[in-house]
Amino acid sequence: MENDHLLFYRLRTVRSRKRIIKKDVEKQIRKKYKRSKELSKIRREIPLIPLEKPYQKGFVRSFIVRDDVKRSKDGDFFDGILNKINTHTYSENRKFLKKKRKFGRRIYVPREQKLARLSLYQWNDPKLGLTVREKQYFLKRESYCPIRKSYEIYYEFIESWRFILRVRPYMITHYKPLDLELEKEYDALESYLDQYKVRGIICKKIYGKSRKWRYDDEKINLIESIKYFHYTMSATEFADYLEDRESNNV
Repeated sequence: MENDHLLFYRLRTVRSRKRIIKKDVEKQIRKKYKRSKELSKIRREIPLIPLEKPYQKGFVRSFIVRDDVKRSKDGDFFDGILNKINTHTYSENRKFLKKKRKFGRRIYVPREQKLARLSLYQWNDPKLGLTVREKQYFLKRESYCPIRKSYEIYYEFIESWRFILRVRPYMITHYKPLDLELEKEYDALESYLDQYKVRGIICKKIYGKSRKWRYDDEKINLIESIKYFHYTMSATEFADYLEDRESNNV
């Protein structure tokens, strides 16, 4: 009789077993997520190795301070601002054109390039190091984000005339050695963690978001676009596609 009572207490209920399985799954996901972050850090910290023979790969376009502004007493000041909001665009030639459909046919138009906008997080980030005087040259604006379905605050430099675009050859001088075993493990982890249900558990248990993880129509359309254009467009053309998409939503 006493043995029957001990056996009864040792048996777990269905609900208890499900709870244990759920905790084990979450534990494995946390472990894989942590390992993925470790591998990502290792990949970033792999030192670059200089090439014996550097080679040119197209051209790069970026902003520089105008000569008259550079020679003024505030030249170094605006050069410091530019280092925080400069952008770089790459092209196979000096023309920096992109394809655009007009009246049912494709034409080439100049590719627009602007200074970077600062998000609300960057605006308050001490690592960026914006001084009080530098902040006086920015204007606070809002734009609607269709993915988050809310308005986002950003800060825009108001005296862009102080900078001009410069085109120069894009030289490849270093390369990063490839660790096949590391890349294989990292890709396997990312493939697992990117699953819909796994991403939901990460969102809720690790990031601490209370709302359920879900893809809305905009996210689904963007993912499908990425899958489609990955096989039909070059990386530069796809970047132009995303740039046009963003400009149309502002």
